Amino acid sequence: MRRALLLGSLLLSLSSLAAEPTEVQVLKAARLFDAKTGKVFTPGVVVVAEGKVVGVGPKAPIPEGAKVVELGDATLLPGFMDAHTHLTVEPGPDWRKDVIDSFQRTIPEQTLDTLPWARVTLMAGFTTVRNLGAEDFIDVGLRNAIARGIVVGPRILAASSSLSSTGGHCDYGNSWRKGLLAHDASPGVADGPDALRARVRETLKYGADLIKVCATGGVMSFNAEVDAPQFTQAELDAVVDEAHAHRRKVAAHAHGAEGAKRAIRAGVDSLEHGTLMDDEALELMKRKGTWYVPTAFAFHGVKELADKGNLPPDNVLKLKAVDVRREQVLRKAIAMGVRIAFGTDAGVFVHGRNAEEFALLVQAGLPPAEALRAATVNAAELLGVSDKLGTLEPGKLADVVAVPGNPLQDIRATQKVFFVMKEGVIHRHDTAPPSPAPAR
Repeated sequence: MRRALLLGSLLLSLSSLAAEPTEVQVLKAARLFDAKTGKVFTPGVVVVAEGKVVGVGPKAPIPEGAKVVELGDATLLPGFMDAHTHLTVEPGPDWRKDVIDSFQRTIPEQTLDTLPWARVTLMAGFTTVRNLGAEDFIDVGLRNAIARGIVVGPRILAASSSLSSTGGHCDYGNSWRKGLLAHDASPGVADGPDALRARVRETLKYGADLIKVCATGGVMSFNAEVDAPQFTQAELDAVVDEAHAHRRKVAAHAHGAEGAKRAIRAGVDSLEHGTLMDDEALELMKRKGTWYVPTAFAFHGVKELADKGNLPPDNVLKLKAVDVRREQVLRKAIAMGVRIAFGTDAGVFVHGRNAEEFALLVQAGLPPAEALRAATVNAAELLGVSDKLGTLEPGKLADVVAVPGNPLQDIRATQKVFFVMKEGVIHRHDTAPPSPAPAR
């Protein structure tokens, strides 16, 4: 494991070094979105120095000689956050070839594959992501390389190998058993409370920032019904207790109601997908303050694969099973006041389309301002980075994006990010920003 991690980091170092912020910069636009209040203020002004926000608003003092960046009829927002990504994978045009390649490609090849995916995610305005599952500690190496500035990409909180029961959804050695290929169990596979505690400790030992556990079956595997629970209550209790003892958070993949309720009772910090949850599960989430990461666009992305014939027949059936209730559950969660954090499951669809999640959240009943807050202040709280990120305030890191027009009038403006700053470094600044789409 250690050798694989070191090799991945060495290969990542071949990428170019991003420039350090060296001057005071003043970002000016027609508007600024205040993620704390959910309101838009006019005009938008953010003063940046040494990678941090030092002033906000038209009355902010501007040092002489500061570089002014005029962004025009646009809205400044905090850098977006995606709480559910898979930066180490992406679907190709042939699922059979994808499966075979996953077994035949070396760890260095797989590591190098992540570089454009990380870059396109950042350019889409997502300056921070939570990577929920990756083999061979590739996400840990990618995280470290980005943090050192030798790779361009979003800030990453890495979960490394997902915890799974033997033969469970995240036991990748068993996922493609139907006559294709098989291999030993994934590193995160364990059964029984004590064995799972050991897996938590091992995952954290090799650098994971949090723990992901697969509490039920899933759409993109062959080995179990999508709603079937895959851990006992005692097992999930052990996972959460051990992770929290190490001051690490736990994200639980769960579709079915029973598995979701076991995870929520155990005290997981976030529940991912939740497509088949019942009212009892939603009420339990609200009572305990569990974050819900619905990954709505993941199902649209997977449907696109199915429509193109690029999804195995068994997985198409699973997709249909969850799609019937998915939006109903999300609508009810929003109506009940369950806490929503933005996450997409990027990697089951091509990277860079993360912002398409916003429109689906609004379609399900979340007001545009709350959809933006889900990807900024809410996501920052879930990820445990509210002291540094999530709002544009003096003292916080200067992660800033700009979109044309006013996203409160048309949330699809988030799909047209034309300016991206991360810790004071401008990574994207289109000279001719796209025109805002007409309000819908």
